[in-house]
Amino acid sequence: MDRSSRQPDDAFAGEARGELSPRAVQALWRGSAGLVLAVLGTSVLVAGAEHGGRLPVAVVLVLVQVCALRWQVRAPVAVLAANAVTGLTVWALLPAVTLTGALLAAQVVLCVLSATRPRRVSVRALAAMCLPAPLAFGAGGPAGLTVYLLTVVLAWTAGQWRRAQQARMRAEARRAVVEERARIAREVHDVVAHTLSVMVIQAGAADDVFTERPDQARQALRAIETGARSALGELRLLLRAFRPDGQEDGAGEEREPGPSLARLDELADAVRATGMTVHVRREGATDGLPAAVDLAAYRIVQEALTNALRHATGADEVSVRVTAEEECVRVTVVDNGLTGRGSSAAARAGRGLVGMKERARLLGGSLRAGPLPGGGFEVAAQLPVEGAS
Repeated sequence: MDRSSRQPDDAFAGEARGELSPRAVQALWRGSAGLVLAVLGTSVLVAGAEHGGRLPVAVVLVLVQVCALRWQVRAPVAVLAANAVTGLTVWALLPAVTLTGALLAAQVVLCVLSATRPRRVSVRALAAMCLPAPLAFGAGGPAGLTVYLLTVVLAWTAGQWRRAQQARMRAEARRAVVEERARIAREVHDVVAHTLSVMVIQAGAADDVFTERPDQARQALRAIETGARSALGELRLLLRAFRPDGQEDGAGEEREPGPSLARLDELADAVRATGMTVHVRREGATDGLPAAVDLAAYRIVQEALTNALRHATGADEVSVRVTAEEECVRVTVVDNGLTGRGSSAAARAGRGLVGMKERARLLGGSLRAGPLPGGGFEVAAQLPVEGAS
């Protein structure tokens, strides 16, 4: 299958909203289950060597805790209660296992609950986890009490840190959307103003030759009709993007209409000047596209190339493909950068990707971006033509 025709998995879906993707949930479960098996499982096997009759029951309880961790994101309160009860039971069966170790799975769930649920809920969970503190004191004295309370508080604090990080990501995503909408609104203003100016000129020309040269007048009227349809499409886009922010619209400023796909080669040449190889492929006619679609496609290519330059580790080649069909325009940008490093992938999930998605969404289209299975990173957008005209 053609690489550009695939819809890549969006590696960053839900990140800006603080949600975990199914892949991240699976990784969290495997990591936490491995931790509990390695620490608590080993402790139970060592401590149960002297209590042969109790060992099988303790092992089953540990496995129950590991299985319950599968739902720690979906139902952290219930999983926390279950793991706390089973952990206390393991400690009662095998007192040689420290209370901190027996409740390790519950502490992991407390961290997840603190990160994903409101603070009032996590504070209550923290208080509940502190209730067994007298047992830790009775078994290990002041040292045992200190270790237990410290691990519980650290688990809750780690979840709060993650929650604050998610809040910052959501605020950054909202700010990026607002800024992108403001930018789109200014560009739409430019295009509409340009189109209306042309319509005024055409109307004056039609009036001058209406009697003497009716064919030329009809041609001018047809141009006015085409321009009016384009302007209406731009105004629809403006209404979708508009958000009252108290800023000046800059109507009195002198600005030229924004760039379009006709200047795609200029954009590619600018990237080639940095030493990166850029392949541009066009399919279909792009000169008759609605201005909103033309501008959005150009901006998506521009942002995708910028991301490849800034964040694609080891990338030295990028392919741009623009396919203009009757119903839609498809834009695909693929680079050959490394995608195995989490920092590189995370860098691509910033405001540029949010802006590209917002442009596609306002036109009624879609955009997906993510690493390819065979290496490289792909941005694929589909922009409908009919809704923008």
